[in-house]
Amino acid sequence: MTSSPSGTFAAIVLAAGEGSRMQSTLPKALHEVAGRPMVRHVLAALEALGPAATVVVLGQNREAAAAAVAPASVAIQHPPRGTGDAVRAARAALQDAIPRVTDVVVLYGDTPLLQTATIAQLLAARRESGTAAVAVAGMRPVDPTPYGRVVLAACGEVERIVEARDASPEEAAITLCNGGIMAVAAEHLFDLVDRIGDNNAKREFYLTDIVAIARGRGLAVTHVELPAEEVLGVNTRAELAQAEALMQERLRARAMAEGATLIAPETVFLSADTRLGRDVVVEPNVVFGPGVGVADGARIRSFSHLDGAAVGEGAIVGPYARLRPGAVLEREVHVGNFVEVKASRLGAGAKANHLSYLGDSDIGGGTNIGAGTITCNYDGFGKHRTVIGGNAFIGSNTALVAPVSIGDGAVVGAGSVITKDVEADSLAVERSEQKGIAGWAKRFRERMTRKAAE
Repeated sequence: MTSSPSGTFAAIVLAAGEGSRMQSTLPKALHEVAGRPMVRHVLAALEALGPAATVVVLGQNREAAAAAVAPASVAIQHPPRGTGDAVRAARAALQDAIPRVTDVVVLYGDTPLLQTATIAQLLAARRESGTAAVAVAGMRPVDPTPYGRVVLAACGEVERIVEARDASPEEAAITLCNGGIMAVAAEHLFDLVDRIGDNNAKREFYLTDIVAIARGRGLAVTHVELPAEEVLGVNTRAELAQAEALMQERLRARAMAEGATLIAPETVFLSADTRLGRDVVVEPNVVFGPGVGVADGARIRSFSHLDGAAVGEGAIVGPYARLRPGAVLEREVHVGNFVEVKASRLGAGAKANHLSYLGDSDIGGGTNIGAGTITCNYDGFGKHRTVIGGNAFIGSNTALVAPVSIGDGAVVGAGSVITKDVEADSLAVERSEQKGIAGWAKRFRERMTRKAAE
């Protein structure tokens, strides 16, 4: 393979599909795989190669999609008239880059499994051919029936691409199928695309037609076989689920290769950006949403759900814990069963082991949070913070009504509702005085028994 193509190519990502077969109001390329829109996976794979320019082609009224692909440039295709027309739509956005690059790679926003090395392989195939104006991606899917076939000439060059419905019996027997993506010499791209016609049943401009156009102009067309799972697009909810399953296998394998233990890998679900340190142990049935980092030696116990959280070295989370965005657990923190943490920092060695909600709070190192404690952070109009110092003890079933501060080393008695600041090293107790009424229970039972008998 050639050296890195950084800066010597531009990219067009076609993402104008409406996803009608998904029965969704969301643009197809924005459907998520591993917590990330499909088109973002493609852009991430491209980014590692350092393209001189990247243009994403979207449909009309796609403001949400434009925000999702930033900082890539955006071009609008309207009305949608095929893949060749979509490439034309990118012309203005690429006009400054075309003179500075040797290649333009055309990709699809619904191929979330595409990897950086595969894009580099496609670019290398066009360059290493010496004379080819176009390099076509070929694939060999398990079932080639619905795909266009790549017909090769005796010399090994691509002669044409024939759609499945138009293939003769001999052509239908070919197992090399069209993978869709291609690399085109920058100097020829728009000349070839401008010659595409719409003489077909759908009256659309198909990018695959540039193969025959290039051959007709005496230009060579080469191909490279790529992994089918990486170039197959996602068009239905079922295919989206299949892509998710394949991505999860890839992410789990990477996590284990980097030193994490997944006790039951098939039950752990990761996001594309999940980062697990060395000697992290993840028990069965754990879900990692986007934005989670877990430092070395931490343990995530079963049935926990983490999203936008940072877990420090040696920390223990769960079982049945919920870490929401902004949760930061420092070294050796313990967050136990049915504890929810949101927008809060727990200092080193702090513990909240049972049945608590800690939202919008700062909790000092070594502090113990008793079972049933909640930080009352929302007053119906705004959020407020609770600050608890280090080495404090918060008794069970305590309600801390924010904004409120608890000093270092303070103790809050069980069952208290704390509405005022508590000084360091002091005791705060807020509860009604306990009373006892002798014989009340016996009299109550007798009265209720008589009533039931009436």
